[in-house]
Amino acid sequence: MSKPTLLVMAAGMGSRYGGLKQIDPMGPHGETILDYSVFDALRAGFGKVVFIIRPDFEQAFRDNVTAKFADRIEVGYAFQTLDRLPAGFSIPEGREKPWGTTHAILCAQDAISEPFAVINADDFYGRHSFAVLAAHLSTLPIDSNAYSMVGFTLKNTLSDNGSVARGVCKTDAHGFLKEIQELTKIEKTHSGARNVGENGAALELTGEEPVSMNMWGFSPHLFIQLTGLFEEFLRDQGGQLKTECYIPLSVGELVRRHEATCKVLPTDSAWFGVTYREDKPRVQASIAAMTHSGEYPNGLWK
Repeated sequence: MSKPTLLVMAAGMGSRYGGLKQIDPMGPHGETILDYSVFDALRAGFGKVVFIIRPDFEQAFRDNVTAKFADRIEVGYAFQTLDRLPAGFSIPEGREKPWGTTHAILCAQDAISEPFAVINADDFYGRHSFAVLAAHLSTLPIDSNAYSMVGFTLKNTLSDNGSVARGVCKTDAHGFLKEIQELTKIEKTHSGARNVGENGAALELTGEEPVSMNMWGFSPHLFIQLTGLFEEFLRDQGGQLKTECYIPLSVGELVRRHEATCKVLPTDSAWFGVTYREDKPRVQASIAAMTHSGEYPNGLWK
């Protein structure tokens, strides 16, 4: 069986980082969070990494991102553009916002023919997360609908500097996903966490809930299913200018319809991300500590 592929959703990085020339350094030698993800995937047994990017910054991405490790792992590219739509659909006048993460994954279907993982480009997932996901994908048939998601513990994903949005997962007794609840204003509390809804109602959380940080495991069969779901989205909401079709909601819908299962894989890795500017020193300190302990070499690509 072939090695799994890592699919990295990076289409939004160009506008966020000014053409990729100012990606924040997080490691002791200027490594980015994305460098650590590729490094962890490589040692977990992934054989290829495919980046979903915008066509207009392909060269900048090659020069500033993948040149560091292109000799270590096979690198591919997929391009997300507004006009990559199923037959019979068109871009509504005035639409500028991307179609969302479900669409981003669909844009990569021609670059992938083996089981694959999906991650965000700017989230730090940790070595153990890649290891448990690679183990699941290594036994997954290419036509399987037995998907997986790495479930992080909510309290390990919160910010001290403000509220965050998380997909809080409900699982059955066997660890399979039953439902994902998108909560958009979760704040850390002394006893756990609290989400404040749009109506002002507070939902108390323990902090131990598994949450989705967009780290998924799929077979290529997913592309067939997502095509149908995305067409439904376009028929229902495609005329709006800012609605997006998100992969957690798409997976949740497949589970609800009993068209797929999704195993929530627990991890002891800590998740890091820079939701707020004030989060950056904490992320840098955490990576420095892992480097000092030997979990990562002092200079990833040396």
